[in-house]
Amino acid sequence: MQAPSGWQTAYRLACHPAKQQALRAAGYPSGRPLTGVEGQTPGWSCDTIRPVKNRICLWYDGDAEEAARFYASLFPDSAVGAVHRAPADYPAGKEGDVLTVEFRVMGIPCLGLNGGPGVSHNWAFSFQVATQDQAETDRYWHAIIDHGGQASECGWCQDKWGISWQITPQVLTEAITDPDPEAARRAFEAMMQMGKIDIATIEAARRSE
Repeated sequence: MQAPSGWQTAYRLACHPAKQQALRAAGYPSGRPLTGVEGQTPGWSCDTIRPVKNRICLWYDGDAEEAARFYASLFPDSAVGAVHRAPADYPAGKEGDVLTVEFRVMGIPCLGLNGGPGVSHNWAFSFQVATQDQAETDRYWHAIIDHGGQASECGWCQDKWGISWQITPQVLTEAITDPDPEAARRAFEAMMQMGKIDIATIEAARRSE
């Protein structure tokens, strides 16, 4: 039996687990998983990254898949898609080694490239993660640090692969952009003394307590 026509509609359905039954109802064979590639048909899975015009390419030294799976396990709206293997030997690896990994981090399409050693990440690029409360802030911060990462200042940290992250409570963003310049200054100065952001301290500084 042929897969349902209109793969884009089918893909959108497959990206919502609660609606995957619609694919079956539309005629997709019950014996086949809702994953993979069928000829030229894109894979239909919530773990597949839809084709995009622009995505972030991140360089890794052989461990792109490990990084992608860590991000997918930690952040919402994140997933690992296709894992592509090198069709021939290349400077950083051999035929059959994992070359690129498609993944999504909080809705942002990314490509992990196993380009080999000698290329380092720096603070010039970072993911900024907006958090809603202290518990969420603590969870992301400690997950990154405890997984071989490194703490820095003002809510910044680096993961074990050198990618920079800003774990930024929404409260902080609102405080340092307060229409009252004195309130914004106090919150900003409090932030400058922090590693991981402490929301209660930011709020107290904003109120001048």
